[in-house]
Amino acid sequence: QVQLVESGGGLVQAGGSLRLSCAVSGIPFSSNAMNWYRQTPGKQREFVARIFTGATSILADSVKGRFTISRDNAKNTVYLQMNSLKPEDTAIYYCNTSPPRQGYWGQGTQVTVSS
Repeated sequence: QVQLVESGGGLVQAGGSLRLSCAVSGIPFSSNAMNWYRQTPGKQREFVARIFTGATSILADSVKGRFTISRDNAKNTVYLQMNSLKPEDTAIYYCNTSPPRQGYWGQGTQVTVSS
């Protein structure tokens, strides 16, 4: 059974930091590129970051210079380090494979940034 479990969200003031984690099971993690997405009510899910199997990464323009994506293949976990958070970063954050698979979506983790 495939499971992707996001954690690490919370309430933080603008300018603060959070580190999100996504624990993956049921798939060969090290062979998969992984994405982070976020979604706010009434909007489509938005791409945030991707990390390839060789650890090369891509970030959305809106988070470049503030967010970093990383992975630990020994722990089957992908991380999203978020610094200099802004109120517009408030969303539910999800991870998935790249390309994403419909059945892999987890519950996400809520990030709320207060001004």
